[in-house]
Amino acid sequence: MLITLPALLAPDAVRQSRADLETARWMDGGQTAGHVAAHVKANRQLASDDAAGARIGALILDALGRDPLFMSAALPARILPPRFNRYEGGERYGFHIDNAIFQVPGEPARIRTDVSTTVFLSDPDEYEGGELIIQDTYGEQRVKLPAGHAVVYPGTSLHRVAPVTRGVRYGSFFWTQSLVRDDGRRALLLEQDIAIQRLIQAGADPETVARLTGVYHNLLRMWSEL
Repeated sequence: MLITLPALLAPDAVRQSRADLETARWMDGGQTAGHVAAHVKANRQLASDDAAGARIGALILDALGRDPLFMSAALPARILPPRFNRYEGGERYGFHIDNAIFQVPGEPARIRTDVSTTVFLSDPDEYEGGELIIQDTYGEQRVKLPAGHAVVYPGTSLHRVAPVTRGVRYGSFFWTQSLVRDDGRRALLLEQDIAIQRLIQAGADPETVARLTGVYHNLLRMWSEL
């Protein structure tokens, strides 16, 4: 399941984030890659303790909590603090699958990376290349969204970032451990939730809506992990 979150961040939040990122302290992205990914990763990232990253990450997490599509699609149990990357001058990230488990910074806890999210912080006309390329059951999806938009996709996906040949591509990326581990089940729950909301808007019989809502919650109860 691949979905887009339009205008997750408001224009003012994007402008402030960009101002912070353009003056931030960047490091070699290969330092945070796993043993295999290090061979295909060429970009820059913010240090995990960078103050700018913490500020922008808080904005993103706040926006996610208010986004009904993200909440319905990801069913988040826990979200890893957002990270930030920068691509320019031919930098890219070859095909890889993200680590299944990540340590939460500063905590003994770990999370399972069920859902991946990328928030675009540069507009498409600011750079050439840099598409997020995701392989799924329907073939190859090439994603390049306006600044402030986000894409959400399964953490199990093989994906890459195409080389940036002009300009600078800024973005945020992070992972969510979902209440429902299986992507197929999350997709079914999302479709049912959307259908229920449309029935409510259309003025459907309340008893019918209540029955369908009960089925949704019973499936969530059956499939969720706490």
